[in-house]
Amino acid sequence: MQVHCRRIRSNTLAWLAGLLAATCLVAGAATPVPVPVAMGDYELTTETVLPHLEEALRYATTRTRQCLREPDATSLFPLLQHQAFTGCTLVPDAQARNTLRFTLQCRNPEAASGSAAFEVEANSVAAVLEIKMGGKNMTLSQRLHGRRVGACAASGAR
Repeated sequence: MQVHCRRIRSNTLAWLAGLLAATCLVAGAATPVPVPVAMGDYELTTETVLPHLEEALRYATTRTRQCLREPDATSLFPLLQHQAFTGCTLVPDAQARNTLRFTLQCRNPEAASGSAAFEVEANSVAAVLEIKMGGKNMTLSQRLHGRRVGACAASGAR
């Protein structure tokens, strides 16, 4: 029984380690939903929280500098680029009056559910994504905040 439990824990930790590694990846989404930020270079900080992990593995923070030109809501969250979220995208929340609230929709509705909300100001952006993994009964979140630091470099379009 101990060997089986260790294998399950090892597999879960490997999956979650891959999920954390995905916080460094950035890729495009299938159906872009633009977030109205001021075009330019942004210094972005992304904090990923996986509350079910041991304390040392629970938090991951990355810092990047990116050119944002009508960024897609889904692609702003590196977590959603992980293969576990293939077929998932953020869509505008039909019930929200504020157009900066989104619902996570997945082709497989059992994969995950969640929501995201953005706060956009003249030279800054902040957002939070909250996800519940389907059959795993696991929650995780990602917070993003950044400030505009200037114009985009000629080759840094996104």
